[in-house]
Amino acid sequence: MSNSNQQLADALRVALGDKAVSVSLACNEVTVEINPENLLEIATRLRDASEFQFQQLVDLCGVDYSQFGRDEWQTDEASRSGFSRGVTDATSSGRLQFGDELDSLANQGRRFAAVYHLLSYAHNRRLRLRVFAADDDFPVIPTVTGIWRSSDWYEREAFDLFGILFSDHPDLRRILTDYGFVGHPFRKDFPLVGNVEMRYDPERARVVYEPVSIEPRVLVPKVRRADNRYLADEPPLQDEAESDA
Repeated sequence: MSNSNQQLADALRVALGDKAVSVSLACNEVTVEINPENLLEIATRLRDASEFQFQQLVDLCGVDYSQFGRDEWQTDEASRSGFSRGVTDATSSGRLQFGDELDSLANQGRRFAAVYHLLSYAHNRRLRLRVFAADDDFPVIPTVTGIWRSSDWYEREAFDLFGILFSDHPDLRRILTDYGFVGHPFRKDFPLVGNVEMRYDPERARVVYEPVSIEPRVLVPKVRRADNRYLADEPPLQDEAESDA
């Protein structure tokens, strides 16, 4: 499979030339990055050219690269006091509240991307196509519904969760969040606790919306190493045996 992917990467470099920002082969997967203005032309060629024949769009997803590479914590040790513990010095978006701003680590025009996963039945190959929106404040990418019809709901999902606009989409509206939802929940600067919470008020006899009362927290999962419960020759520790009883 690696030789086949290398051949595919080489063929793409020749066929696309300067219209491809990059063609890379990593982890036995081929990724092509292109600019939005070349998307429709290249997508049509990938679908119709006999050497490619990527006639199936398997998936399309949005990505927010604004915090790419940033960790909430860095540690080489794990606590044995519980399954999770709160982080005291948060550095990422985990503790954002509504209205907070998050500094982006990505350069302008490199924050929002649409990633397309293509499949060629004729050649038994897969390809990842990535397109970055040129404007981070108003990300727009052309729709590919005229090339792969299956992209319709996928593009609506990326619009709903990331706020990526797909120009000329036949019915671009939210698909997962509720009517009147504010913001895009998969963006890195969207608070994990949300913007508002709602409850039924028996005195008003209706549903009311209120500010979020949940405190934003980031939990660090406990890391298990060399757990003696899974070693056949050693009995479990007393406290762990009692907790499992």
